[in-house]
Amino acid sequence: MVKQKKQRFEGVVYSTDSNFDYESEEEEIIETLPPRQQKLKVLLDKKARKGKVVTIIDGFVGQDEDLQNLAKTLKQKCGVGGSAKDGEILIQGDFKQKIFELLKSLDYQVKLVGG
Repeated sequence: MVKQKKQRFEGVVYSTDSNFDYESEEEEIIETLPPRQQKLKVLLDKKARKGKVVTIIDGFVGQDEDLQNLAKTLKQKCGVGGSAKDGEILIQGDFKQKIFELLKSLDYQVKLVGG
C-alpha cells in the first residue's frame, strides 16, 4: 500500500497550502493522423550497427499501436525483422525503394532522404 502511494505522488514531498491539489503529469493522447497528412522520411543508416544497413522510416505522428501495425505490415511485405518506437520504424536491410513504393501505395506522403 505504501509503495503505491509513493509512486502515485512521486516528486511531491510536502505542501502546507490547504488549497493544494496534486496534479499528476499524464501523457497526452496523440491522435493518429490520416495517411495523407503523415509526412514520412525513408532513409538508410549503418552507423552504430557494426556496418549493417538499416532502413529507417521517420516522422510518424500518432499512437504507438498504429505505429506498431504499420511496422508489422512493412516487415511482412519485406520479409525481414525490425522494430518500432518513438515515431520511428527500423527495418533490417536495404529496402529503401521498396518501402517508399509500399508507403506510396498506402497513401502516405513519403520522401526519400539521402543518396
